[in-house]
Amino acid sequence: MNAKLTNSVATAVMWLVGFMILGILIFFLGYILYRGLPVLSFDFMFGKPSDIQAGGGVGPQLFNSFYLLFLSLAISIPLAIGAGIYLAEYARETRLTKIVRLSTESLATVPSIVLGLFGMIIFVNFLGFGFSIISGALTLVLLNLPVLVRVTEESIRTVPKAYGEASLALGATKLQTIWKVILPSALPGIITGITLTAGRALGETAILIFTAGTTVSRYQADTNFFAAGETLAVHMWYLMSTGLVPDRVTIADGIGALLIITILCFNLLFMIPLKILQKRMGVVKHL
Repeated sequence: MNAKLTNSVATAVMWLVGFMILGILIFFLGYILYRGLPVLSFDFMFGKPSDIQAGGGVGPQLFNSFYLLFLSLAISIPLAIGAGIYLAEYARETRLTKIVRLSTESLATVPSIVLGLFGMIIFVNFLGFGFSIISGALTLVLLNLPVLVRVTEESIRTVPKAYGEASLALGATKLQTIWKVILPSALPGIITGITLTAGRALGETAILIFTAGTTVSRYQADTNFFAAGETLAVHMWYLMSTGLVPDRVTIADGIGALLIITILCFNLLFMIPLKILQKRMGVVKHL
């Protein structure tokens, strides 16, 4: 078999594998949306849940999902970006730096249920926060940080060194170079990491079952950090495991579709402003 034929066969196999993965994804998402979209309505998305009677909504769970995500990202993103910048731009290749990187990678591989149990021991019991929104958010930070730190560091390392050297040669300080040259160039990779982390946090259950709980506040949109913090994913798990409502399967279908739509909207929410910002800063020429 000559090299040209081998290349053609390999290319065809790669295209076939790609289409197979795409087909599986389309089938998976299409089936969930087919079952869940007819359930979605204003009353369902913003109404109060019911423990016994049919027809309940998921309003408090929807609010808690966004609130927990916002709190966890508000803590995770500054810490992760700062740590990533330090590891990529300031830290020397010492034994301590290698241990920090190894610890970060090891923490990223810890099963979420283990993090949930850790959060329950530390935040729920030891610190006395109880099953609350703040306990869930702080535990989600432990889930988010390793991924965001590694993504930030690798995104900064992919920026050509000539960019920073040119900035320094023009008289800019190290901090100005990082803030105005390196970070804007690394922003696409960082935003991608944030988007993936946000989607993972929205669908997380094991961590939040042990920290945020499986109940909601009696108020529709309770911003109290110590209020119960059941999310959409946890509510779906609760319905299909111990729920007593007769239409629990229908509600679960609606929650599945709502989660998918929410994650897609998050992707657009992050990516569109990113493209606009890059265009204004001259990083890209076209949207």
